[in-house]
Amino acid sequence: MRSYKVLTVCLGNICRSPAAQGILEFVASKHSISLALDSAGTAAYHVGNSPDSRSITALKQMGIDISQQKARQVSIADFDSFDWILAMDKENLSDLKKIQPEHSSAKLVMFGEFSEGVALGEISDPYYGGEEGFVHMREHITDVADAFVSHLNPRRER
Repeated sequence: MRSYKVLTVCLGNICRSPAAQGILEFVASKHSISLALDSAGTAAYHVGNSPDSRSITALKQMGIDISQQKARQVSIADFDSFDWILAMDKENLSDLKKIQPEHSSAKLVMFGEFSEGVALGEISDPYYGGEEGFVHMREHITDVADAFVSHLNPRRER
């Protein structure tokens, strides 16, 4: 079985990208896909902090524990350490493209592009909203994670 190294990226690495990491781990394990996952932020606002408590709660409701994750900032080395770097929105993608080394090996894409019917392939940032935004984020990321795992293993049944 092929193994993939995947980095999920949002702005501060406390809402969407740690949630995407946790959900991808969950989805991959259900379908026997080998993913080595990490998450990071394009900014250093929250380095060393745990995920937002609302992200932790929203994922705990589906049996996923992301409470032990710690925020970090994307590094130049990530572009050769990972097979895939998945940006949560077009601003993150633009920021990543600005620092991506010319001959890096990682595939840099917007995560949401793997799901049909997603406006611009973006995962909405729930940070400035209430709990319901985190539930919506969780549901959206779960759909995209399933589509991404299907992309990596097209022979699996959805």
